[in-house]
Amino acid sequence: MKEKIKSVLADFVYWLYEKGILKNRIHVMSMDETIDELLQSEKSIVRFGDSDIVMMCGRETIVQDRAPELGEKIVRLLHCERDNLLVGIPDVFEGLSQYTPKSQRFWKNHLLIFRHVYVKNCVRDYPYCNAFLSRMYYNYADKSLCGPWIARFRQVWDGRKLAIVEGAGTHNGVGNDLLDNAADIQRIICPPTNAWQAYDRILDACLELEKDRLFLLSLGSTAKALASDLVDRGYRVIDIGNLDMEYEWFLHGAEGKEEIPKHHIIGEEANEAAGYQEYLGQIYRSIAL
Repeated sequence: MKEKIKSVLADFVYWLYEKGILKNRIHVMSMDETIDELLQSEKSIVRFGDSDIVMMCGRETIVQDRAPELGEKIVRLLHCERDNLLVGIPDVFEGLSQYTPKSQRFWKNHLLIFRHVYVKNCVRDYPYCNAFLSRMYYNYADKSLCGPWIARFRQVWDGRKLAIVEGAGTHNGVGNDLLDNAADIQRIICPPTNAWQAYDRILDACLELEKDRLFLLSLGSTAKALASDLVDRGYRVIDIGNLDMEYEWFLHGAEGKEEIPKHHIIGEEANEAAGYQEYLGQIYRSIAL
């Protein structure tokens, strides 16, 4: 009954914003506008998803225990204070018709609880980038949009040397062609959970790599802090989050969330058994808690 009441209230409040009875001052670029911005500039980008907002509120998430210092570090990113660092937030404030019914339900419920956090921290009427840059498949009712979007997004690292900072088991681009157009790949493998506890060592490992590498980050809320610090030191950073997982679902034509077997392969022995020798050869540094 509580969930039913919550859903009805969330629907009503969202309707008030849709009808302009309550004024929405948060604006998000389209997916194509966001990709254009990345292709036409050398700017970096961080993306805020629902779990990052939870972290900012001092709560734990699936992959990170409570870390108030992390929440405090990333909250200022929403203020968009640096011209060379784009900030993405979910494109859920000006309509939800493009999403599946399940996704619409999730985001209405999320905004019922957390809209005040966005309102407090986001710059009024600023055009934020689209955080669904890493969620191009699952949320959308029209799955055919995913292929063209990913094809364009891949152009960002076309012919570039990459540094991938990811959790153990993430395996960005392993077993698919997502990163096949890159010139070279080095990986920094991090703890799959509670990466913030190893933050100083992760940052130090990143700073050992040359600045002509484009950094791709898949490290939850810790990626936001890492992106901020790397941009300050002259690196270009793209927070790709769960892009590889969404791409796998797209390739499989998944109708919902599916388990990705490679996500459970952790450690040198397991990766060798899986035939991931190329992946192992790309690892520059492995960092454990």
